[in-house]
Amino acid sequence: MKNVKVNSDVELKDRLVAINRVTKVTKGGRTFTFAAIVVVGDGNGIIGWGLGKAGEVTAAIAKGVEAAKKNLVKVPVLKGTIPHEMEAHFGGAQVFLKPAAAGTGLVAGGAMRAVLESVGVKDVLAKSKGSSNPHNLVKATITALSQMRDAYTVAGTRGISMEKVFRG
Repeated sequence: MKNVKVNSDVELKDRLVAINRVTKVTKGGRTFTFAAIVVVGDGNGIIGWGLGKAGEVTAAIAKGVEAAKKNLVKVPVLKGTIPHEMEAHFGGAQVFLKPAAAGTGLVAGGAMRAVLESVGVKDVLAKSKGSSNPHNLVKATITALSQMRDAYTVAGTRGISMEKVFRG
């Protein structure tokens, strides 16, 4: 995964994926803190995720947004869908992403939906296998998206023309 430098004029929208309330039992009673997973994206191929922890929900979300802006990734989005099928895993979560025809919509649930909407994908078929832990699902989805390559990248890497990429 390569991090991307983003100009300050790019409008990143943040989206809350999950909030987890954590309880620490001490001699004086219970102490509650919150962990928030946040995804930021410009809706045009740039995505990042962050985890924020704080005593207040709003502070945790703000920390998550700041962390997400520090690790942005560029993803190829072609005509509202992804270039090819991809499978990835992180921890116990496995994700499978498949391009879909225009008008299909975003067939994904939970944490995967938040990531795919933030990156700007409109039509995709997605399946989550294994763990449904939002932390690992977000990381697995972003890993799958960051490993995708469009035809121009493949042609440049191989040092051949676009016609040869499609002819084989």
